[in-house]
Amino acid sequence: MNTLPSKSSFDKSADLDETAPSLKTLLIVLLLSIAILFLGVLLGNRIVTIIGSLIAIIMAGRIFYPSVKASLTELISPKDGGVLLASLGLGFGLVGLLQSFGASRWISFQLADANWDAIGALGEVFGALGQILIAVLAVYVAWRQYIISKDLTIQQNTITQQQTIDTYFQGISDLVLDDEGLLEDWPQERAIAEGRTAAIFSSVDAIGKAKILRFLSRAKLLSPLKRDQRLGRPILDGMGGYAEDRNNGTRVVDLGVMLAGSSLEDSDLRWVDLSEANLIRVNLSNCELVKSNLSRSILVGANLSNSDLNGARLFYGNLETASPRSRSEAPNYRTGEHTGAVVENADFTNAEDISEEQRCYICAWGGEKTRSTVPGGCAGIPNQLGR
Repeated sequence: MNTLPSKSSFDKSADLDETAPSLKTLLIVLLLSIAILFLGVLLGNRIVTIIGSLIAIIMAGRIFYPSVKASLTELISPKDGGVLLASLGLGFGLVGLLQSFGASRWISFQLADANWDAIGALGEVFGALGQILIAVLAVYVAWRQYIISKDLTIQQNTITQQQTIDTYFQGISDLVLDDEGLLEDWPQERAIAEGRTAAIFSSVDAIGKAKILRFLSRAKLLSPLKRDQRLGRPILDGMGGYAEDRNNGTRVVDLGVMLAGSSLEDSDLRWVDLSEANLIRVNLSNCELVKSNLSRSILVGANLSNSDLNGARLFYGNLETASPRSRSEAPNYRTGEHTGAVVENADFTNAEDISEEQRCYICAWGGEKTRSTVPGGCAGIPNQLGR
């Protein structure tokens, strides 16, 4: 079946019809100019030859221009082309001015009377300076390449670490959640979860450790949950969450000594449950510890300088009866006996937002070294440790 040509086809045909006569005209004029050029050469007429040559050049340029314009646009941008033409114009303009004022004759006289030996020595000096500048430039380029390579390496390590942490999150989630969405807590699953956590802590930096701790804490995997004694399942608290049992509860992940001696500086640990954790000699300087739970944690030799302790829990119960954890005595979460953090030899220099209750507890149970670092001092507060 025959179809009518589209409007665009008519438009293209019209364009070809408009451009074809122009191209034919240019070719005819070009051939005529070449004929005039040859005629001028044969007759020995200089004026005819020049006219034919100029017309041939102009017509050839008109024909070449569309193709050459596209190529030049790809190679040189309009801005670069403008700079190039401006440079040529400036150069030729200066040469013209110097020629007009007779500067060329003055320069030729100066060169004729110049001491070429001195000029040669000066050229060698400038050559040596040029080599030095090239060496300095090479050193600078190498240094910039090193900086760029270092930045790229840091970015790549950050991306790789985040991918590792995401994989860990997914693995732990798959491990503790079954098809019904219930938090499992069989011994083997706890062992695998703790093993994965201990392994990843050794391969991430302080920021990565903080991300893992926030994930585990907010997912209630670090808190001692109240369990069904027969099924091992966590018991709901009736308010949309899991019930905690500080005396007899079981943690899905028990941090134990995983963080001992590690660095967590400049990290965000707000609302993280670090209770019962062994944080001996841990660097917690410049950390956000707002509302974190440090009860019964071991902070011996830990660095908490410049950290924000606003609302951080150091013990349960009353300040008058609270005391640090004990190896032999069970904690009493009602009175606070043996529920406190062990803060001996810890550094609290310039710690922020320490409450009066926190200050009194640290001064009472921190020992002389810790007492000397507590903001506000420990005047009038007895040293319960005696050392």
